Amino acid sequence: MLTNNLTVNNNTLYIGNVSAVELAKEYGTPLYVMDENLIRENMRAFKKSFDEYYDGNGLVCYASKAFSCLEIYRIAKEEGVGTDVVSGGELYTALKAGFDPKNVVFHGNNKTIEELEYAVSVNVGRIVVDNLTELENLNGIAQKANKIVDIQFRIKPGIDAHTHDFVKTGQIDSKFGFALETGEAFEAVKKSLEYNNINLKGLHCHIGSQIMDTEPFTHAVEVMFTLIEKIKSELNYEIDELNLGGGFGIKYLENDDFIPYNEYIRECSVVVKKIAKEKNLKVPFIMIEPGRSIAAPAGITLYTVGAVKNIPDIRKYVSIDGSMCDNPRYALYQSTYEALCANKAAEEKNDIITLAGRCCESGDLIGKDMPLQTVDAGDIIAVLATGAYNYSMSLNYNRLPRPAVIFVKDGKSRVVIKRETYEDIIRNDV
Repeated sequence: MLTNNLTVNNNTLYIGNVSAVELAKEYGTPLYVMDENLIRENMRAFKKSFDEYYDGNGLVCYASKAFSCLEIYRIAKEEGVGTDVVSGGELYTALKAGFDPKNVVFHGNNKTIEELEYAVSVNVGRIVVDNLTELENLNGIAQKANKIVDIQFRIKPGIDAHTHDFVKTGQIDSKFGFALETGEAFEAVKKSLEYNNINLKGLHCHIGSQIMDTEPFTHAVEVMFTLIEKIKSELNYEIDELNLGGGFGIKYLENDDFIPYNEYIRECSVVVKKIAKEKNLKVPFIMIEPGRSIAAPAGITLYTVGAVKNIPDIRKYVSIDGSMCDNPRYALYQSTYEALCANKAAEEKNDIITLAGRCCESGDLIGKDMPLQTVDAGDIIAVLATGAYNYSMSLNYNRLPRPAVIFVKDGKSRVVIKRETYEDIIRNDV
């Protein structure tokens, strides 16, 4: 199994000591199921590493774009981690859950005026500025509100993160942030120091997602410190904070090379302290933004098998009651997953199938050529490691209602997001 919270008993898959088959019967399918204990364990692992390697001089912020709802913010708050949000909607949800706005980091490459006004009005801890237009707008908003706003600049460090092109974000050809190579980043820093209602606290970088190597992260530290040193020497201004973003990889397949999260933190901390000492710079307040690595391993999605269509010598399609509406990642990135039949979990995976969704699109697949037990109509299929970027990216194409999200903990289950109804589908129609 990919994670130790998944077990098999009497040929049945269990998650967090709860039968996946019984969950499907009780709540229906498609169904998102997440293990609360594993979410908490992952948050604690990052926080413990920060306490150990940075002596508490930093903040772990849950990247809520991975999975956002009231309950996940409540858990993050209880576990003593911050959060990063990328929209007014995510910010609103975090605040409704009782999150301290001082522990919120607000991202986005094109924040609206309304979103910036909202963030300033609730005293968000840090706004990560993406471009000069936003910097000017933010200063004006802060001036009208008679406030000084703490910001970080999002920097493109120009690093190849060895991941899918659609989730690379640190290279010069990216819609995010200020480029180093062109001098754009340094000029933005100079400009910010001219504004009376802007307080430049730090620099931010994010090099990509699902990165299974520590070297891109340590290289990013080196590159960012080069800019920090230039700012101090030429502008006599010392950066207080360095936000290294997220992107830590997880196991989607059994043979994926997995690096424990504390290794990322430890190796980066060594480089941070070494360079700070060599360049006679203070060790900045370090921040990271793990999202997928907290939520994804904790989640599975359950489906009921409908038709099984075998095209001899071509392909076997196993059709399910879900689709790219509840998991668009294969359609977007050709993402890979492990799947198994939850009611035949101990049996050998003796079939190779293509898991097909129910949308009117040929590309509506969850995966191609996946090993699976031989299944029949009515069987329950579990797709693993779906806690991140599944519900949060879900949609209503073909007017399909979004599934419910269930949390399991200590052998019990509860609804944290209700299943949509047909009435929900038309609620905004006029």
